[in-house]
Amino acid sequence: MTLAIVYTRAKSGIEAPLVTVEVHLSNGLPSLSIVGLPETAVKESKDRVRSALLNAHFEFPARRITINLAPADLPKEGGRFDLAIALGILAASNQIPSEQLDHYEIIGELALSGELRTVDGVLPTSLGCAQANRHLILPQGNADEASLVDDLGVYPASHLLAVCAHLNGNQPINQHLRPITTEQPSYDGDLNEIVGQHQAKRALEIAAAGGHNLLLSGPPGTGKTMLASRLAGILPPLQPHEMLEVAAIYSVSGLGLKHHSPHPPFRAPHHTASAVALVGGGSIPRPGEISLAHHGILFLDELPEFPRKVLEVLREPLESHEIMISRINAQIKYPARFQLIAAMNPCPCGYRGSERCRCTPDQIRRYQDKISGPLLDRIDLQVEVPSLPSDKLVERKIDGEASHSVYQRVKSARQRQLCRAGKINAHMSNQDVLKHCPLTEPQKELIRRAVQQLGLSARAFQRILKVTRTIADLDNSPDLSIDHLTEALGYRITLSR
Repeated sequence: MTLAIVYTRAKSGIEAPLVTVEVHLSNGLPSLSIVGLPETAVKESKDRVRSALLNAHFEFPARRITINLAPADLPKEGGRFDLAIALGILAASNQIPSEQLDHYEIIGELALSGELRTVDGVLPTSLGCAQANRHLILPQGNADEASLVDDLGVYPASHLLAVCAHLNGNQPINQHLRPITTEQPSYDGDLNEIVGQHQAKRALEIAAAGGHNLLLSGPPGTGKTMLASRLAGILPPLQPHEMLEVAAIYSVSGLGLKHHSPHPPFRAPHHTASAVALVGGGSIPRPGEISLAHHGILFLDELPEFPRKVLEVLREPLESHEIMISRINAQIKYPARFQLIAAMNPCPCGYRGSERCRCTPDQIRRYQDKISGPLLDRIDLQVEVPSLPSDKLVERKIDGEASHSVYQRVKSARQRQLCRAGKINAHMSNQDVLKHCPLTEPQKELIRRAVQQLGLSARAFQRILKVTRTIADLDNSPDLSIDHLTEALGYRITLSR
């Protein structure tokens, strides 16, 4: 046989499109050419494959070898096609049986010795392979990640010879079983360790229950960062499909199983991060922090210290829950359904309103203007975190409820939201808000006055109703009350520009 076909998969965002490796041997001067839009690392695979075959004591055909990676218009990058190309050459030259290759998809990079090296983006490949009802042969180091997918036969190998022995039936590879994980998440303390700040703790509970964005503003050392770090401890666990989505993003980012856990991810980039680091990009587009925070928390500490053009790139993902990265040869879409938690000082020195503040009104205005109105409009809860009186600090007593108690209320409130609308309140559409947040005449009059006096936008109006619905859910109330609406409005007028 002079033609062999091997199945593998490429990377395209968090998708893994099927790639058919077609290997043809023909008469002519010995040569090897790869076509099908390969980038440099793929073109270099011919040298790795040749050395690997020779060092594994296989015959490298002294013929004209043409390798086509179909579809031809799909960019191919990385060393993930090495093993598939090597097996295609062996099958086309009748050194291994070609009929066995129909039941497998092959992925892995080859060392010159024939050993297999791990590759990125294995989880999307595993999902695609399972949907195609094939088994997966891959490097040993990627086996745990691939086995997260149900109903998939995973056959890991450490060397090219082991793969060939398996295909020949001489020494079958044992199917890899999913590992049992006992790792527990580590959180930075408990809510009751934070002294005072009861309004901020209440806002944190509402944000957790409804998935709302939250901004904490106050002088240095009042507990803003501590409050944000406690949010992960009161959030409900991820659903199985959400876990796979998050794991797939980390997989294509080259982080492997760094985050395969039912606990939502928590990302806290430094304020020197660039726009590309935040939303993703590069010559080969990779996920940014907003995608790594998918189904979790993106915490931006010292919010005005971020460059304004960096913050502005958050506006669209906060609404669409995804980011589209466009390049000349491809458009890559990454999910970005994150919850934004931000913290800031009220002025450059941080002590606005006290005798210690020496900032001029112009300095304060420039500092606060770093956060644009459209971005601030997308933040549902805006809470002041004031300085604590000295007696509170000196007492150093446990204050308020523990995280576990708050978690139980948050979990119950989210369950009500999922039963009612199939989604949490922050993700409700305008039609959902109209259906699930009916207002009485007194409530309409109250919010009408608030819109007029505060100059609220239509977006802010919708977000206030979503927060009101969350507060009612925490109270286990099927109806919205004036108290619920008043509390929700209070979180929009706390901060003054």
